[in-house]
Amino acid sequence: MSDASYSDAAYSQAAVAAGAPLQPALILRGVTRRYEQAGGWLNVLRGVDLDIYPGEVVALVGPSGAGKSTLLHICGLLDRPTKGAVGIGGKDVSKLDDKQRTGMRRSEVGFVYQFHHLLPEFSALENVVIPQLIAGRRRRDAEAHAEKLLGKLGLSERVKHRPSEMSGGEQQRVAIARSVANNPRLLLADEPTGNLDPETSDIVFEELIDFARNEGLAALIATHNITLAQRMDRIVEMSRGRLIYL
Repeated sequence: MSDASYSDAAYSQAAVAAGAPLQPALILRGVTRRYEQAGGWLNVLRGVDLDIYPGEVVALVGPSGAGKSTLLHICGLLDRPTKGAVGIGGKDVSKLDDKQRTGMRRSEVGFVYQFHHLLPEFSALENVVIPQLIAGRRRRDAEAHAEKLLGKLGLSERVKHRPSEMSGGEQQRVAIARSVANNPRLLLADEPTGNLDPETSDIVFEELIDFARNEGLAALIATHNITLAQRMDRIVEMSRGRLIYL
């Protein structure tokens, strides 16, 4: 994927307001994904094109089974497209080998899931430190960075608490801090507040999108909650394997 493929991509108003550079953080071009099954092929994605700029938060909506999770997995290098190109930070990652993809996931992509998946035997601080140590950061630096991230999310007083000692909203905030601990370009979230009560969901969601904007992350967030989706910079809908720009 050459730089020329980015030059005609239109800025969104949010990207311009954020002072984003011309190059999108994420680019999808003609992405298809199909799976072989008994009796033929299941076409899940049918030529998806998408650009997301630094500081831009995009809502991904659509019914269950429409392909949202498949799209997130391809963006996050957890799955490969059958055809098409995926660009992250100006680099075509579609044909990287497994080792290279693992490296890109570690350094360029952050994930937030519906369930926090924290390590129960470790504190909030340690849960945010561990991915940094895996990436090669020194422990002292990793701990300082983790404390800073947790503080931004209102958890300065909870850094030594284990998940069982925190509320659901606090645990999900730790998961958000963990997802951005290695300073990724791209943040992917799949129903990140789906397991929280409405009031807590509203608070955590606002913190998530504010954090993404303030840190200059390109974020793609799948949600069934249209009210939450409308608070993002723009909405794209997955329908029959294609994206509809709303």
